[in-house]
Amino acid sequence: MQFKEIIGQEEIIRQLVHGVEGGRISHAQLFVGGEGVGALPLAIAYAQYLNCTNRHDGDSCGVCPSCRQLAQLAHPDVHFVFPVNTPKGKSGGEKPISDTYVAVWRKFVIQTGGYFNEPMWYSALEIDNKQGNISTFEADEIIRKLSFKAFESEYKVVIIWLPERMNVQAANKLLKIIEEPWNKTLFLMVSENPERLLSTILSRVQSVQVSGIAERTIASELIRHEKVSQTVAEQAARLSCGNWIEARRMIRHADEQDFFFDLFVRLMRLSYENRHLELLEWAETVAALGREEQKQWLENSLRLIRDSYMLTAGVAQITFLTDREYEFCRKFAPYIHNGNVERVVDEMELAMRQIVQNGNPRIVFPHFALSISKLINKI
Repeated sequence: MQFKEIIGQEEIIRQLVHGVEGGRISHAQLFVGGEGVGALPLAIAYAQYLNCTNRHDGDSCGVCPSCRQLAQLAHPDVHFVFPVNTPKGKSGGEKPISDTYVAVWRKFVIQTGGYFNEPMWYSALEIDNKQGNISTFEADEIIRKLSFKAFESEYKVVIIWLPERMNVQAANKLLKIIEEPWNKTLFLMVSENPERLLSTILSRVQSVQVSGIAERTIASELIRHEKVSQTVAEQAARLSCGNWIEARRMIRHADEQDFFFDLFVRLMRLSYENRHLELLEWAETVAALGREEQKQWLENSLRLIRDSYMLTAGVAQITFLTDREYEFCRKFAPYIHNGNVERVVDEMELAMRQIVQNGNPRIVFPHFALSISKLINKI
């Protein structure tokens, strides 16, 4: 993967290249960025640039043996670590480590360009209803691999995607080698939630902050990749808040977005009218969705509540609404006010936590719907 394949992030790429050319290469770096901003592709492209034998014009050459191997994610001196678990139908007695599933990883990263999130990865692994993790077995394997000399390249590199999924024992095992690694050994960690990492890990890494992708960049990439109009591309780019995964999902799953919006509108109208039996029917509809769909609906609803409150506060210029959403929220906004906005958000975040923790949706959503109904009051 070359830097030119990264969507946006030109300033960070310049900083990374400048650091390499100036000989300032930290042995442990933490790429911090939210979902869909390209932190993982950046780390891979950086590893390729470091080991390229003919880099020029601020990028790896793409044709030397090292670059060709990394293009297939099969370089003997670049190791990948990521959350795993035992897929459905397989024995739970296996030691779940990254090498067991590296073929799936290579195919998935190449297929997506490295732009995917945790649920998408778990779906590819077929562990949708399990939590992935990075275990002590993985830490032992990392130490074993790094104890050997480099096979072909100048640097041995370990790329750890979502190090926050390391258990405490695994993190403690890696502390010493992260602090004092072997010569020409680099750790590149890619995190969405660095606050979940051990403070001892955080203190030993150099942070690289990866911000959201610029709206104009996302819009131009949507026009090029998805063949949509400029108007549609610009609206999706604005609503995505710098997240390339979300921008593409809006384009490719517009019907799903409409369905989620209709569910939100129905909940608020039934709540306003105190139609409790129909609220319970609504809850059954949401409970029948897949867990990821339920999470997406809750995330989308939080956005709509936030933007409705912004309309109430008179700051429409910082809302992120489609034309259809704006027409509803403009009328709905008076019912989201200082007296209830925090409690509505709390109820939505509570439902989100319960769903993430595998709570029973047939219990979660009836309680949620009735709680929201109490908070949406007539003015």
